Amino acid sequence: MSSAEPVTGLILSGGGARAAYQVGVLAAIAQLLPAGAANPFPVIVGTSAGAVNAVSLAAGAMDFRSAIEHLTAFWQGFRSHQVLRSDWPGVIRQASRFVSHSLLGIGAKVPVALLNSSPLSELLHARLDLSGINQAIAQKQLHAVAVTAFGYESGQAVTFYQGGRSIDPWLRHRRIGVPTQLSVEHLLASSAIPLLFAPVKIGNEYFGDGAVRQSAPISPALHLGASRVLVVGVSGNPRGVDPDNLQRTYTGQQPSLAQIGGHMLNSTFIDSLESDIELLQRLNQFSRLLPDGTPTRALGVAPVEVLVIAPSQPIDEIAARHRHELPAALRLFLRGPGATKTSGAGVLSYLLFEAGYCSELIELGRSDALAKREELCRFLGVQEPLALA
Repeated sequence: MSSAEPVTGLILSGGGARAAYQVGVLAAIAQLLPAGAANPFPVIVGTSAGAVNAVSLAAGAMDFRSAIEHLTAFWQGFRSHQVLRSDWPGVIRQASRFVSHSLLGIGAKVPVALLNSSPLSELLHARLDLSGINQAIAQKQLHAVAVTAFGYESGQAVTFYQGGRSIDPWLRHRRIGVPTQLSVEHLLASSAIPLLFAPVKIGNEYFGDGAVRQSAPISPALHLGASRVLVVGVSGNPRGVDPDNLQRTYTGQQPSLAQIGGHMLNSTFIDSLESDIELLQRLNQFSRLLPDGTPTRALGVAPVEVLVIAPSQPIDEIAARHRHELPAALRLFLRGPGATKTSGAGVLSYLLFEAGYCSELIELGRSDALAKREELCRFLGVQEPLALA
């Protein structure tokens, strides 16, 4: 890879079931690329459920289109019981253990979690073959892949990466990069939403969802060598200020527990990414004002081209339409906090691992990406297919 050649990074943010949207965007990209095209993303970075998508894509980097087809089938076939215990005995037992030990201090010590996510571990171990990552790196189809998790004792966002030997580890405030051989445990740790899913032990420390303390989600891709990035977000709100929101009618009712939880999850998974994008765009504007010949890279303000694709429709509303798909035990469990109501659908949008909901998000992602096909083709350096022009 020439040093003058731009290196494209792909950033897949977290968000539980919302990550199905990313698969639709990737499917559209595969559609735009010519037949037999190589992996267009030498650097792939994922967090939370986005880590599963990132590593799956990296493992199949030798055949990009096939990897996307496999990932699409994976998400379209989802059921809640494949991710968490959604049967009556499983839901009741886990909730009882959480209340008795974590809130009352009674009984044996168990990981702090409202939901039992052991089925997800079984699913990933059975369906994911990570051996393709080394092959893709050796064949120059991949430069590096990384997932980020949060260390509960260190308080750091740790980016575990697998790549070429030329990549140096990094140490920044509350975030570090650690070279490793990625495993399913790294994915489980990165996607362990606090309180909902149990933390995962890697080495001597327990880790949880990487979005918790990830103040600079784009940074790992830049450390791994990317000079431009495609960011696939999972925010359910179109970017920018909606004038209608300024005129909306407020009910004056107290927020439900699910409504509060939804805002907390959005703050964890979405706000830091959007703030990082805004900061990067401002640095790009600043770098353009510097005199010609200024060593921008040495100053840490080298311009980084960024293209963002995010949902054009509110994901909360999509989740609310599909709430009937939840298994009965989970529906009852979430009804009390208000997650099955429209106002509390924010929480539901992260936990609704059901085929109908995931398939609609996939189609939304495909549609949103194709709506930006001119920008995508320019960004990826490919000619727009005549059939889509």
